[in-house]
Amino acid sequence: MVAKLTKGFWPKTANIILRNRILILLLITGFTIFMGWQWQYMRFSSSQTNLLPDDHPVNIQYQNFLSKFGEEGNAVVFAIRDSTLFEPANFNRWNKLSKQLAAFPEVEFVISTDNLKELVKNNDKQEFEMLPLITGELKTQKEIDSITDHLFNDLPFYENLLFNKESKTIRTIVNLDKDIVNTTVRKDFILQDINTLVRNFEKETGLDVHISGMPYVRTMNSQNIIDEIGKFILAALGVTSLIFFFFFRSVRATFISMCVVIIGVMWAFGFLGLLQYEITVLTALIPPLIIVIGIPNCIFLINKYQQEVKKHGNQALSLQRVISKIGNATLMTNITTASGFATFIITDSTLLKEFGIVASINIIGIFILSLLIIPIVYSFMALPKTKHLKHLNKKWIDAFVNWMEGIVRHRRITVYIVSISLLVLSIIGIYQIRISGSPIEDMPKNAEFFHDIRFFEKEFKGIMPVEIVVDTKTPKGVLKPATLKRMNQLGEVIEEIPELSTPVSVVNLVKYSKQAFYNGIPKYYQLPTSQENTFIMDVARKSSDNGNLLESFVDSTGQTARITTFMRDVNTSRMEDIEQRLLENITKIFPAERYNVYMTGSALLFLKGTKYLVKNLIMSLALAIALIALFMAYLFRSFRMIVISLIPNLLPLVITAGIMGFVGVPIKPSTILVFSIAFGISVDDTIHFLAKYRQELTANKWRIEKSVYNALRETGVSMFYTSIVLFFGFSVFVISNFGGTVALGSLVSATLLLAMLANLILLPSLLLSLEKSIANKQTLKKPQIDILPQDENNN
Repeated sequence: MVAKLTKGFWPKTANIILRNRILILLLITGFTIFMGWQWQYMRFSSSQTNLLPDDHPVNIQYQNFLSKFGEEGNAVVFAIRDSTLFEPANFNRWNKLSKQLAAFPEVEFVISTDNLKELVKNNDKQEFEMLPLITGELKTQKEIDSITDHLFNDLPFYENLLFNKESKTIRTIVNLDKDIVNTTVRKDFILQDINTLVRNFEKETGLDVHISGMPYVRTMNSQNIIDEIGKFILAALGVTSLIFFFFFRSVRATFISMCVVIIGVMWAFGFLGLLQYEITVLTALIPPLIIVIGIPNCIFLINKYQQEVKKHGNQALSLQRVISKIGNATLMTNITTASGFATFIITDSTLLKEFGIVASINIIGIFILSLLIIPIVYSFMALPKTKHLKHLNKKWIDAFVNWMEGIVRHRRITVYIVSISLLVLSIIGIYQIRISGSPIEDMPKNAEFFHDIRFFEKEFKGIMPVEIVVDTKTPKGVLKPATLKRMNQLGEVIEEIPELSTPVSVVNLVKYSKQAFYNGIPKYYQLPTSQENTFIMDVARKSSDNGNLLESFVDSTGQTARITTFMRDVNTSRMEDIEQRLLENITKIFPAERYNVYMTGSALLFLKGTKYLVKNLIMSLALAIALIALFMAYLFRSFRMIVISLIPNLLPLVITAGIMGFVGVPIKPSTILVFSIAFGISVDDTIHFLAKYRQELTANKWRIEKSVYNALRETGVSMFYTSIVLFFGFSVFVISNFGGTVALGSLVSATLLLAMLANLILLPSLLLSLEKSIANKQTLKKPQIDILPQDENNN
């Protein structure tokens, strides 16, 4: 019944398409204009990628931290390591830069040598005062030397915050308004205002300014993503059009195919705007993916049309058969490809969910476009000339098919030995794969902002914040001597870890208060004793500026404090070791009945998010395999065929995973996508081959060997064409500046090439070896649907 319904559906569809050509073209044009109108709603991501779901405990802790202390990553830092900075002209110009930055409404406050204040004790009033370190323009070298000597030697509070004492690196910290940190205002301010000011400063002084901080890094990284979208689209169009022309040697066929995928790209951007999804490092890949995946549809359709024209020269019949015979083929293969992407929807990650939704919708969209546009456009054109059909008889293609057939016919044992050997080696490699939780690993290594990240790692031990929140469970419990002592003890543990920067907390301020109480003598930069604490804190409470100073370190109730440190870019295992060591010390130092202490911060959030994502994506890959197995079960009604069809597609995935382990490519948000994408695409070849094989069995009275070789010859050429297009199409991603995108492109390309060989060599070998027991009429059922890509026998 299903077979009869399916068989009648496609001829009717072909008649509807060819009888309503003008209306369909007008509808496509109208919908494309509508999609183009949605471009105005496209947004580029301004916020930091959060891979965890909103209700995840780690995310809840992070949001709780933000509600108490505001955005953690809102500082842009500027630094110079150059002795000529301390010359009067340059030093005054550096201070002027700070004033210029502070004047912008997007800036909340600036900490720099220009407005640096020193905590001093007013003996008359018995209170602390914040007095400026510099009161005006410094005119002589002696004045500058005096100021810098005082800064480097007498003010330990600012060490590793504003300066590196050893290298004499000076930095300025610009805290942005928390309300604009995750908006496009931040992007415009950094790209236009900050970069312009810095360029002018460098031009006037000849000094090299290093810029970093999470807002700056995120902005520059996002701009790189934007810049690459156009590059990817042009590269994908260029590569696929060249390969297409090489195969077909037809300008008009190439032009028609390019028009189809360009409209598909317009739809892809339109859906991003319509759904109001942000353009991220993942969704930016969708337009070139649509080009790469759309071209094989065009190959199958145009190839079938030219074969039909060559056979009988009847254009109307040729177009009708293109739709009725290839329509179902491309539908089923596009559904399996879309399924590979759609499995991302089940993850709890918003980033992946949006990627999966838009990608799967547009894959079906490019199928509809190719099925409608190609037959309709060809119906208005003259029949292809003889020169356009020459590619159907290329000798090198025949030689390639003969080579595959020879291997399957004479070297099946060798095929199995090689396959098993690769499987064993790959499993060994899989055990060497590591997971990467570094938020900067995929960033473009040649970009200036990435070099600046490394600079700040060397000078100030990193830019990725790690926050430790100490809840004393009682109002004003933070400033109690016992709490300060415990926080100081944890700070000492942090300082012992080489990958972490010197911690900053209320403890530093209390130490500074004691130093000020003792007339600024550096050796008194330490926590007050129990006896000293009472009168030092009395003085501190009287000080008018003290509340403002405490605001950054303690919440408004005085119950909760933060300890801030910064982490270098380290591998995941080391990051986990650091986390474990800190948690062990937190448990030891802070009794659970008196304190609630937890770790958070963007560095930790990304690590947890990556690990969470890996688990989710393994589930999505398993779902993709299950869905396609069910599809095979429906198609062939044979468990043996399900197993046979999955082996050639799973083996390339295992080999790719093994290669990742051997060459040191880690599992991370970008590379984990490889498996679901490659599996969803590579299984298309299996469907094409097995569908033709089952048709051949029926036509050849269930003679397995003849059916396998006929299927290999019929489908081998198109499988080769599409695989080559996909290989080079995904290879365009290697031109990216992002390590993750490069890895994604190269790994998917390699997997698809392996999958092509597996489907053309291993799959026929398995059929010849394993399916003899079902080669009889009683156990074989006719395929439920005809999805033959190149049906030369069914007229």
